[in-house]
Amino acid sequence: MVPRTIARLTLATLFGHRRGLLLYVLPGVFVALSVLLALTVDDKSGLQAALLQQLGLAVILPLVALVAGTGAIASEIDDGSIVYLLSKPIKRSTIVLTKAVVAIGVVLLLGALPILLAGIVLDPGDVQTAVAFGIGSLVAGIAYVAIFTALSVVSGNAVTVGLIYSLLWESVMGQYVDGAKVLSVQQWSLALISKLTDAPRVESAVELPIATILLVVVTVGGLTLAVAKLRSLVLSTAE
Repeated sequence: MVPRTIARLTLATLFGHRRGLLLYVLPGVFVALSVLLALTVDDKSGLQAALLQQLGLAVILPLVALVAGTGAIASEIDDGSIVYLLSKPIKRSTIVLTKAVVAIGVVLLLGALPILLAGIVLDPGDVQTAVAFGIGSLVAGIAYVAIFTALSVVSGNAVTVGLIYSLLWESVMGQYVDGAKVLSVQQWSLALISKLTDAPRVESAVELPIATILLVVVTVGGLTLAVAKLRSLVLSTAE
């Protein structure tokens, strides 16, 4: 019952604030743009993979994960309401993991699935590539949620820092700067996507085994850091 209650409160927090509208606007605009391009562009060769990678995976997904990951816990920390939850005899790991699962669910519904849908709209004859990007987006979304959840507990400016990271590092550096690609969640997920589809120009700067290890390390490390910092937050509050 405790995780269920935390999940319900987390959903209320995510969709009860004005920035929660971005969770609908971002994927909505992306799918609408995909429909428009599918109806107006004559030569669609390479359009599907290019749009899914350069806009969906590199921009839309990190921003949705940012809103979901930080909104799941940062809002409660900012307004002080987290104290009421921390005052209960609940394991800090339960709090963090439950909120992370809720955020991952939001990323699945409003991040990965819209990318899948957009891929099908752009090229109904290549569902394999659309599914590959959908799966890769979910895997990347899980890592993003872990990063942004940890950032929410570590920094009081989680949204600002996360926005800079999403737009600068993942959207720009992770696509165009060779050295930065190795440390990009986007590139790690592309390593998986490239194995699931034969679409041209879908390739990663990181090999799949290394990408898998890095994804696991970042996800587990981010959630572990969030739990540890939440425990120290309790000690600070008590003092």
